[in-house]
Amino acid sequence: MKDEKTLERIKLLHPKLRDEAILLYDDIVKELTGKAACRFSHTLRTFSEQDALYAQGRSKAGAIVTKARGGQSYHNYGLAIDIVLLVDKDGNGTFESASWDTKSDFDGDKKGDWQEVVAIFKRYGWEWGGDWRFVDAPHFQKTFGKSIVDLQQLHKTDKVDKNGFVLI
Repeated sequence: MKDEKTLERIKLLHPKLRDEAILLYDDIVKELTGKAACRFSHTLRTFSEQDALYAQGRSKAGAIVTKARGGQSYHNYGLAIDIVLLVDKDGNGTFESASWDTKSDFDGDKKGDWQEVVAIFKRYGWEWGGDWRFVDAPHFQKTFGKSIVDLQQLHKTDKVDKNGFVLI
């Protein structure tokens, strides 16, 4: 199943990643069949959206969900994707449940669905947050060799395209 929200969120990615993200997503859709689907839950996040997330669990109610302030996340440059699995528990085609379970095989092909998605991202050269010391299993990023400091500098010196994406 192709998820319309995911297709819309792909359009928000850095222009250098959009075509690849469509191909990658097509591969995911082909791989996950039956009761599992993948949604890109977050792609581009503005600096102010990032700051609001950073405030959560600090100056606002809720649990801490990020260590990055505005400008300190690859999401802020359209270079990251967070995912969630959508699960159709009753087989009626509605995909009514969200899952961040990295081991379950909802589509019954004897492979963990999350790991199938991870393998596809890695095949396209994306870094997975599940491999980090501070595990962030829903997170994938493609940095083109740019550090956050590099991206901040490009942004600060107005080395951006007409839509505000840093030039890489």
